[in-house]
Amino acid sequence: MLDLLPLPAEATVLDLGAGTGKLTRVLARRYRHVIAVEPLDNMRAVLEQVVPSADARAGTAESIPLADSSVDGVFAAQAFHWFDHDSAVPEIARVLRPGGVLCVVWNGPDEERRSPLPGAFQAYWHELHSAAFARFDDAPPWREVIAAGPFGEVHEDGVPHDHVLDRAGVLENATSVSWIASRPAAERERILARLGELLPDEGPFAIPNRANVLWAVRA
Repeated sequence: MLDLLPLPAEATVLDLGAGTGKLTRVLARRYRHVIAVEPLDNMRAVLEQVVPSADARAGTAESIPLADSSVDGVFAAQAFHWFDHDSAVPEIARVLRPGGVLCVVWNGPDEERRSPLPGAFQAYWHELHSAAFARFDDAPPWREVIAAGPFGEVHEDGVPHDHVLDRAGVLENATSVSWIASRPAAERERILARLGELLPDEGPFAIPNRANVLWAVRA
C-alpha cells in the first residue's frame, strides 16, 4: 500500500487514531519518524508496547498535539469515519507540510473473490453491519470530504490481502469490531452465539479482504 504514495523513507508521518498500532508498526518499518496519536489510554498503552520506536501521544483528530506544518504524511486507518470531518480535515491540513500526503485506509471485503465463510454467516454479518452504519448513509463520500479541504486530486486505489483465521479467531475478531463491541453485554452475547451457530467448521478461513486507499497531496 505504501508504494502507492509519494512519501520518501526519510519522511515524518502521523498515524491518527492509531489504536493498538496495527498500521503504526508497518509505518515504523518504512519511515524515519512515526508519531502515533490515540485518544484512548488502554489502546495507546498497547501501541507503546508493540511499537516502542513510535512517538505515541494522547490526542484526537480534531485537536492534534503537533505544530503547524510538522509532518510529511497523515494516515487514518479504520478511523476516519469516527472523525468530526468539519474540524478534523482543517486540523489535518494544519499539521501537514505543503506537498504532504493525507492517506485514508479502511478494510473491506474483496467482492471480486469468493469468501470461504458460510452464506448464512455472511448474510447475518452484513445485516449487523448495515444496521450499525445506517447513520452514515447521508454523509458525503470521503472523496468529497477530502476534496473540500486544501488538497489536490484525490486518488483511489486498493490492495488485496487475506485475513486468515480459524473458527475461534473469526469469533474473537467479531468481538473486536466496534459495531459489535459497543453493544450492551446481553445483546453482544446473543449476537456472538448466533454467529457461532452459523459457523460450524473449524477452518482455517482465508477471508478475502481489500485495503481501500484514498490519498491526496496538501496544496
